[in-house]
Formats: sequence, C-alpha cells, structure tokens
Amino acid sequence: QPSGSPAPASYPAVSIQQMHKWYGDFHVLKGIDLHIAAGEILVVCGPSGSGKSTLIRCLNLLEDFQQGHVFIDGVELTREAACVAGIRRQIGMVFQQFNLFPHMTVLENLMLGPRLVSKLSESKARELAYEYLDRVRIRNQADKYPGQLSGGQQQRVAIARALCMRP
Repeated sequence: QPSGSPAPASYPAVSIQQMHKWYGDFHVLKGIDLHIAAGEILVVCGPSGSGKSTLIRCLNLLEDFQQGHVFIDGVELTREAACVAGIRRQIGMVFQQFNLFPHMTVLENLMLGPRLVSKLSESKARELAYEYLDRVRIRNQADKYPGQLSGGQQQRVAIARALCMRP
C-alpha cells in the first residue's frame, strides 16, 4: 500500500449473513451471504420477481427480513430509530420509478435532501446539486420539472439526487 493512502477497512462496507425474507409462504431471499468491499461496484441482476429490489430494500430497512444479519461499515443493522436514520443517511438508493417530486424543479429535487437531512445552507446545497448535475451531464435541465424530461434524464436526476447525499 502506498504511503499516505488510508489503511484498508478491517471489515466489508456491506456484509450480509444468512438473510432470509418471506412474503407469507413465498421464500424470496434464501440464505443470502454477500460481502461488498468499500469502493467495490456490484451489479445485482436477474429476472423479474427474483428478489433484487427486495434485497436492496432490506439493506435500507425499507423492508424487514426475518432471519440473518446485515452489517454496514461493521455496524449491525437494527430496528432502533437511531440506527435506521444513520444507515439511511449512508446509503444512496435510486428507485425503479425514480420518485422525483413532480412539483419541484430538478434543482429543487436535488437540494431537498441536503437541506433537510444534512442541514446544508441553500447556497451549499445548490453548489452540491450543480456538481452532481454536471457529473450526470444534465446541468442544462436544472430549471425543468420532471414531467418535462425524458425517462433517461429522469433516471440521471434520480442518480444525482442520491449522490447529493454523499452516500
């Protein structure tokens, strides 16, 4: 390891151990074991109904799982309110339907989380929003409403919005 670079973490960024999830009699997640290192990029793919979104929603405690353990940066996920809030601030999620606020401009959609959750000033939140709009190459859409954008542009707005929270 080069001098001056941070030491590698002694635990994965995300660790799932024997996760099980049922919807009634339907066993959707069966003993999932997964370890993701910091900085690692992972693609979860599979047919519709195979549990991809359910797995991701369980990582953010948007869904309960019945068995197993999940650790984020070495801290076990629990249902304690402080744990849930802390984990949700660290995980960025882009929903399949994007869930953009239709009455807000692109810029307002991106600034909302940093202002409310991270308590950034309006000017800092605006600066951050423009940084990520540049990154996804749609800065010129900042003053438009989601309904005025193509599906691909809406997807990029949703990605930029997730990144604005610096997950």
